[in-house]
Amino acid sequence: MVKDPWFTIQEIDNKTFAISEYGHWEKVHSFLLVGNEKAVLIDTGLGIDNIKRITDQLTDLPIVVLTTHVHVDHIGSHGEFENVYVHEADSDWLTNGITGLTIEQIRRDIRRDITIPTPKIFNPETYKPYQGVPTGLLQDGDVIDIGNRNLIIHHTPGHSPGHICVFDKTNGYLFTGDLLYDETPIYAFYPSTNPLDLVDSWEKISKIPYVTKIYGSHNTLGLEPSILQELVNAVKELKEKELVRFGTGIHEFKGFSVQF
Repeated sequence: MVKDPWFTIQEIDNKTFAISEYGHWEKVHSFLLVGNEKAVLIDTGLGIDNIKRITDQLTDLPIVVLTTHVHVDHIGSHGEFENVYVHEADSDWLTNGITGLTIEQIRRDIRRDITIPTPKIFNPETYKPYQGVPTGLLQDGDVIDIGNRNLIIHHTPGHSPGHICVFDKTNGYLFTGDLLYDETPIYAFYPSTNPLDLVDSWEKISKIPYVTKIYGSHNTLGLEPSILQELVNAVKELKEKELVRFGTGIHEFKGFSVQF
């Protein structure tokens, strides 16, 4: 297995890899899925270091980047790849920058609570998030065939307008981006988020059949599919108590929490 001073590479199976940045407080995961004809990289990390150095060691196949959503910690190395796709509702953010987020705030967030040495190429004073025109736009229901492996795009807005989840139908892996992870609250309190859309997206992914494992973009790597039933329970409780709106705070459930 590849060893690296910044990235931690973990093999999910012999054609699926998590590329994690545990030295940063966000504990971001990106995922490389290798098919017979090409590979898909789900997100490109923080941009503190160049993730392409890692993917080049894991596959020789051409790589397509699928963007779960356009937040800084998921698009850091987008500029290193020729083929970058994003949902149409997040495409403007990728091209022109994220609405309502200043470069000063981005730099404060990117530099704090780092626990291991950063690479020499990283300078938080000059750090800029990627901006560029995507190769193409994703829509709900799109199927990405990478050769004997089909990936299904699910539009799951809430955390961002164009947030997507990627379902690896061949293996049953569901990559949930920032729609679902554990340990820290799922963010739905920014003006650019939408609590109603988020809980509807939870309900949507809870109905995906034959999920064998769930991979969020932060914290624990690999959640059991039983958490999908907990999403159903959470949606019911939040709606019944009329809590699905900004300002109601943090709500904790079995295995995850959310902040509105």
